[in-house]
Amino acid sequence: MSKTKLTINKNGSIKIEGDFEIVDQDGNVYGLEGRTALGLCRCGLSSNKPFCDGSHRNNFEGESKAFDLPPMKKN
Repeated sequence: MSKTKLTINKNGSIKIEGDFEIVDQDGNVYGLEGRTALGLCRCGLSSNKPFCDGSHRNNFEGESKAFDLPPMKKN
C-alpha cells in the first residue's frame, strides 16, 4: 500500500492523495466514488464541508511551513 500524502496548500485547502477513507464522527464512511485525490476545507467557509469548494478565495490566509514536532512524551 502506498503512503497517503497530505499537502497544506497556501491560503487554501488540505489536498489528500493516495489510498484513504474519510469517516464522520459516527464512523459513517463518505462515498468518494473512487477518488484518489481531493481537497479538504481548512477555512470553514465551504458549503460542502469537510470538502473544499473554493469558498476561501480572497477570504482566508493560512500559510503553513513544515517544521519538526518535539519528541513524543514518554509516560
